[in-house]
Amino acid sequence: MSSITILIAEDQRLVREGLETIINLEPDLKVVGTADNGYNACVLVEQLRPQLVLMDIEMPVMNGIMATQRIKQLYPETIVLILSTFTDEEYIIEGLANGASGYLLKDFSSDKLTTSLKEAARGELMLPSKLAAKLAARLRMAPPPRLAVRDYGLTPRELEIAKLIVSYKNNREIADTLYIAEGTVKNYISVIYEKIGTNDRAKAISILTDTLEGTMFNH
Repeated sequence: MSSITILIAEDQRLVREGLETIINLEPDLKVVGTADNGYNACVLVEQLRPQLVLMDIEMPVMNGIMATQRIKQLYPETIVLILSTFTDEEYIIEGLANGASGYLLKDFSSDKLTTSLKEAARGELMLPSKLAAKLAARLRMAPPPRLAVRDYGLTPRELEIAKLIVSYKNNREIADTLYIAEGTVKNYISVIYEKIGTNDRAKAISILTDTLEGTMFNH
């Protein structure tokens, strides 16, 4: 029987390495990669195509909720299991609403961890009834008004760069793709950030994803 392939996304190195050691002791589980933030997790999911991602919530660059959303949009067959120290149910509900299959609090035992991973891989992970009810209520809520039709006044060149940003290209890769200087790319990105109202790349990716859906893809 082939092993269940797993990616660990956790910003604390000690925790990350501990999880990897525990998981790899199981003959039917295999850690194929680790990431220290949500952005790197998205990149590694594309490269490694693990069956399951063990996803911490609070991470730099891109948090686990946003990373879960992106992974489930691009690779819906990938199973995501939320890992959290938080007992705040809203964090957990947010993760589940964005496609996670379940969650683990960080006070688990080794046996609980490996058992939960196997259950999640089989689609058998159960949620406490209290959380299940809250999730159902959350999913019944009407979605907020979308801003997808707003183009923020981006020029055709800025939209071209925005598409590459959403594709998780870094500044050097954007410059190479468009055959322009990296400094020129930085100038364009500064203008784009000013127009959409954020200096955070993760938030920019989220905003630009909707913008591209409402402009480029509808033309």
